[in-house]
Amino acid sequence: MKERSGSRAAVDERYAQWKSVIPVLYDWFANHNLVWPSLSCRWGPQFEKATYKNRQRLYLSEQTDGSVPNTLVIANCEVVKPRVAAAEHISQFNEEARSPFVKKYKTIVHPGEVNRIRELPQNSKIIATHTDSPDVLIWDVEAQPNRHAVLGASESRPDLILTGHKENAEFALAMCPAEPYVLSGGKDKSVVLWSIQDHISALGDSSSSPGASGSKQSGKTATEKESPKVDPRGIFHGHDSTVEDVQFCPSSAQEFCSVGDDACLILWDARTGTGPAVKVEKAHSGDVHCVDWNPLDVNYILTGSADNSVRMWDRRNLGSGGAGAPIHKFEGHKAAVLCVQWSPDRASVFGSSAEDGFLNVWDHEKVGKKKNSNVPSGLFFQHAGHRDKIVDFHWNSSDPWTIVSVSDDGESTGGGGTLQIWRMSDLIYRPEDEVLTELENFKAHLASCAPRN
Repeated sequence: MKERSGSRAAVDERYAQWKSVIPVLYDWFANHNLVWPSLSCRWGPQFEKATYKNRQRLYLSEQTDGSVPNTLVIANCEVVKPRVAAAEHISQFNEEARSPFVKKYKTIVHPGEVNRIRELPQNSKIIATHTDSPDVLIWDVEAQPNRHAVLGASESRPDLILTGHKENAEFALAMCPAEPYVLSGGKDKSVVLWSIQDHISALGDSSSSPGASGSKQSGKTATEKESPKVDPRGIFHGHDSTVEDVQFCPSSAQEFCSVGDDACLILWDARTGTGPAVKVEKAHSGDVHCVDWNPLDVNYILTGSADNSVRMWDRRNLGSGGAGAPIHKFEGHKAAVLCVQWSPDRASVFGSSAEDGFLNVWDHEKVGKKKNSNVPSGLFFQHAGHRDKIVDFHWNSSDPWTIVSVSDDGESTGGGGTLQIWRMSDLIYRPEDEVLTELENFKAHLASCAPRN
């Protein structure tokens, strides 16, 4: 117990130091306390642009203790535009409070806890969720009725149910940027692919949503619609253990990759069969938790692992025999890496979050150019605002360099979770000569404003 309180004190001290430098490091920052942990956080569509801020949907969940139902939450988020927020204001927040920038818009009573949320890139009001079951659930969040999450409330009915897994599929989930395809991995060691193309047009008609009749009572009535079930396009075998994450090639619905507890990275091509196209054995020295495929350069793939490292792979160098080493190993986390994602704004930049409570932002073009030997190679920003493991984060494709991140705070800060929305100062990532010129101009401006004797 003494050791735990000691580490708690260290975390609190680190957090206090971080909070004191928010005005220097961040252009904007918002902190939103969650009563219940959310294991996922995703940006939905932007629906309003104003002078000083944009409004956008945000997808979260509430993982409850059973006293109230598990829910999928659709929130409205106000995203403040760059160079609008006053530096002194962004660091003045109460950790125990909800943020004025995040307001609950709609609640869906989810069948089981929500382990993962993914949005359809072509139509981000359609999302997929994973729970502790073999099925993938598809929701048209605008068509679903708003529900009151009270004990005994009947579950909302998904718009589609994707079947095909033989055992629970809890985490590995992706939606395709090229076409409306869905990918999942599970405890049955398989990767399953579906097309929801034929169902998308029907989902746009809110009256056709199975949830639209939304009886608040448990049990079916004659007027209620069953959720349509969709069979897979393909089931792919090649892993020897649970599949932890999957991702599509950004330019193709037929090419994708997966990682798992067998420490393998596998590339698949649905056009050539259901076996691996390329299998990298021992991609890491531990379970591989996460994978992402670069949307701006399709040759590059990231993996994150229980071995605390992030590795970057070039698919041209992998070879069919499983040969091929990562181009780079990024070693800056002190615990298992849970999530990796490429930036949608710059091809060489990506983020990684871990059980150590840090979200690191890296630039692989900076590898080997470091000026400080104490800083891990390629690391150029470290978000230290969470005080427990960061279970998910998502770059905002509508607002450049803006990230939402969520931590599962367990007992460390009284339970629940912490959602943070933030944007680092552009002085950190812009070219050095550009920044220096701006600072010189600002210095000259201050000098001209100084009172003369």
